Amino acid sequence: MKEATKIYLKEIIVIGLTSLSKKVLKKYNPKIIAVTGSVGKTTTKDAIFSAIAPYKNARKSEKSFNSEIGIPLTILGCKNAWSNPILWIENFIKGLELVLFKKQYPDWLVLEIGADRPGDIKKVSEWLNPDIVVLTRLPDVPVHVEYFSSPDDVVKEKMYLANGIKSGGVLIINADDENLIKAVKDLNIRKISYGLKNDADVQASDVLIKYESDNGVELPTGMVFEISTQNNSSLLNIDNVLGNHIALASVAAVAVAIKINIEFTDVIKGLSMFDKPNGRMRLIKGLKNSVIIDDTYNSSPVALDEALNTFEKINTSGRKICVLGDMLELGIYSAEEHRRLGEIVAKISDILVTVGLRARGFADGALNKKMNENSIFQFENSQKAGEEFQNMLKPGDILLVKGSQGTRMEKFVEEVMASPEQKNELLVRQNTEWINK
Repeated sequence: MKEATKIYLKEIIVIGLTSLSKKVLKKYNPKIIAVTGSVGKTTTKDAIFSAIAPYKNARKSEKSFNSEIGIPLTILGCKNAWSNPILWIENFIKGLELVLFKKQYPDWLVLEIGADRPGDIKKVSEWLNPDIVVLTRLPDVPVHVEYFSSPDDVVKEKMYLANGIKSGGVLIINADDENLIKAVKDLNIRKISYGLKNDADVQASDVLIKYESDNGVELPTGMVFEISTQNNSSLLNIDNVLGNHIALASVAAVAVAIKINIEFTDVIKGLSMFDKPNGRMRLIKGLKNSVIIDDTYNSSPVALDEALNTFEKINTSGRKICVLGDMLELGIYSAEEHRRLGEIVAKISDILVTVGLRARGFADGALNKKMNENSIFQFENSQKAGEEFQNMLKPGDILLVKGSQGTRMEKFVEEVMASPEQKNELLVRQNTEWINK
C-alpha cells in the first residue's frame, strides 16, 4: 500500500509540474536546445551551456535532470524536493507565480532528455518542441536496453525528439556514429554534424593527454585538442578530465553556438571555462601519489569501451588498475558484455578489481585472456573494496573506476582519494537522499 501511494503521488507531481511547464513555455516562449542520446548527454549539455551562457540568458538542466520530473523542474527553475512535501508545495507555488505574474525568465533553455522506459521521450515530445536537438550517440547495446524490446526500440524512442523539432530548427548529430547517421538520414530537416572524423562540419582532432611531474612521477592532468570548422580553428585545453567524450561534447557545443550566432572565438572562451560534470572521467588525486579517473556516474558497454580506450592511451610508470562495478539494466546482453569487456581489460590493465555479482563476468573475461588470477580482486561492496585496496596503492598508479549507479562506485573513490574532505565538491551522489540509500 505504501509503494502504491508513493507511485500515485509521483504521478500527481508529474502531471502538475508538466501542466505548469507547458503554460510557462507558452507564456515566455524561450528557445529550447534539447540533448538526447544513449551516452554523453550530461557532458554535452554542460559543454553547450558553458559555450553560450556568457553571451545568452540561459538555463540548463542541473546534474542529470532528464526525466519526466527533472525536465519540468528545469523549466520551472525548481529543485528536486525528493520526499519533502513542503518543498514540493513550494515548487508548485513557484510554478504558479511564473504563470500568473510576469517574471524574469531565460531566453534559452538547455535541456537534457533521457529515456529509462518505453514512451519516456514520446510523452515529452508531445509538448516540448525544441528549436535545436543534439543527438550524442546511439550504440548497439544502450544503457536501459533491458526495458525495451530491442536496441532498435531505444533508437526509435530517441527519434521522437528529433521529429518534434520546430519548423526552421536544426538537428545536430554525431558524425562518428553510424547508427545515428542511419537513423536520421531520411529526416527532412537541416543537419549539422560534429565529430572526430574529417567529414564533420565541426571537428575535434589531435586529441592528446597532458602530463605533469609530481615528486618524480608523471601523472595525467587533462587534455588538449584542436577544434576546426570550415573557416576557423583553435586549440582547446581542458584540465582535470580525460576522454573523447569531452572533445565530442565540445565540438557539439561549438556547432550549437555558431548556429545561434555566437562568434567562434567567443565559443572557445566559453568552453575554456567548461564546468566538467563529476563522475565522468574526472581526474582526482589519489592516495600515495596515484591518480583516479572517476567515471562513476553510470556505466554501459559503449561508455566502458570508450573509457578503456582512453585508459589504454595513458602513459604511466606505475600500474594501471581497472575498478569495475556491475553494468545494470542490460537484460539478455549482460553476461556477454561483461565477459567481452573483461577480455579488453586483460590486455591493457595490470590489476582488475570487480564489485558486484554481474561484475564477476569481467573477471571471467580477463581470465579467459590469461590475466593472472592473483591480479584479480572481487568484492560485493564498493566501500569495502576501497577500504581494502588503500594499502595496495603505489606511487604512479592510475585507477579507472566505473560502474552503474546502483553499485555506488563513488564510495570506492572516497576511500582512495587523497582529500576525502573534498568529496562533496568532486564526487557524484553526495546529497543526503543518495547517501542515505
